[in-house]
Amino acid sequence: MTYDEALAFWYGQINYEHKTPKTGDFTLDRMRALVRLLGNPQDRLRIVHVAGSKGKGSTSAMLASILRRAGYRVGLFTSPHLVRVEERMQIDGVPITREELASLLTEVRTAVEAGKLEPTFFEIATAVGFLHFVRRKVELALVEVGLGGRLDSTNVCHPLVSVITSISHDHTQMLGSELASIAAEKAGIVKPGVPVVSGTTVPEARAVIERTCRERNAPHWQRGADFGYEYEAGKEDQEGSVPPRVRVLSTQYSVPSTRFSRHDRDVPPMYELGLLGEHQAANAAVAVAVVERLRAGGLHVPEGAVRTGLATVHWPARLEVVGRHPLVVLDCAHNVASASALVQTLETSFPATRRSLVFACSGDKDLTGIFEVLAPHFQHVFLTAYAGSTRTVPPERLAEILRSAASVPATVHPCASDAWRAARGKACPDELICITGSVFLAGELRPLLVGSTHSLACASG
Repeated sequence: MTYDEALAFWYGQINYEHKTPKTGDFTLDRMRALVRLLGNPQDRLRIVHVAGSKGKGSTSAMLASILRRAGYRVGLFTSPHLVRVEERMQIDGVPITREELASLLTEVRTAVEAGKLEPTFFEIATAVGFLHFVRRKVELALVEVGLGGRLDSTNVCHPLVSVITSISHDHTQMLGSELASIAAEKAGIVKPGVPVVSGTTVPEARAVIERTCRERNAPHWQRGADFGYEYEAGKEDQEGSVPPRVRVLSTQYSVPSTRFSRHDRDVPPMYELGLLGEHQAANAAVAVAVVERLRAGGLHVPEGAVRTGLATVHWPARLEVVGRHPLVVLDCAHNVASASALVQTLETSFPATRRSLVFACSGDKDLTGIFEVLAPHFQHVFLTAYAGSTRTVPPERLAEILRSAASVPATVHPCASDAWRAARGKACPDELICITGSVFLAGELRPLLVGSTHSLACASG
């Protein structure tokens, strides 16, 4: 198939990133059948499998950055993409090429037709990622779960380490409304005897993960018991930045497992961190704990690789400063927990100034809760919709929800580029504009924000 034909086949499959799934839509049977027809490429990879409500992409990016600095050839599989679908499968920071993608999709299509399968968009993506990493001989692959864990298509792998970054309310239609039920789905990635690193600190979720690890005889390292961190906030203003710093406190440095008190001789290094926010310091602590497990398994990861990898990690649209005069911050907070992290970072790392918000979000989110967290910190909200998905909430509906949640001036704009231009036109050079609410909104606007010549005209119809 040509590239265009391959994408038409791929995008012709059901896509739960754009259509809200229902209970019963997920099963591993299709994925197991598909990878079996492809020769089970996942079994030929050394994988770190990463789940979590928030932070799994950032943690995967940190680990990929560290392991590349350690000299390994590293694959990174994440979702969704921001601008180009090829971003989902990267090797040493370089996305799969159009030619490689078309070739692998052709191979997957042949297997699909031979097995008379009806895979989803994400199942095909996962299969292509596994094949790409095998063909390009990666030495380690960081594989991010798409949704949940137990029934996610990536869960056909048998990893070196399983990681659960955090647990919070998200995708409640599929994963349940209680943190314990969400944790049970995430803990579905735990494999018998495979080490687990968890950043989850909420007691009810943590108890589920601990119980699952005991039942499956999986060694378990837990933030708040076996490792922790200290954080120094970074600073951003109109003239430049001072990076945040994190000190990871762990058993590697003989730190007591419950108190994190230490003597001077035990003081671990303070790392610069390439991503803003205390939530990223928590993710960095998880990443360093994973590195310790990989070292225990025989991998050579020098301390310098950890230091440089954390300092140079780049993960777009996560509190990313993409402009100054005014400051422009691009983020993709789409649940209450991530909105809280965004607000905390704006308060600790950015100047006290007038702020405006550009916002669009999917309909399956707790929009009232998100607005209750975000709105009081902004003087004006520009409400809009992202293109290309039926999950986006019409801006007029967002305005109704906002009015019930907070008293903040707001305007409605039919498409994302209109909202951005309106916000930019009203902002003074010493103010701040924050764009958030969905990775789809961030992906739609980022080319415009970083000076791309891509058109961002309103979608018709």
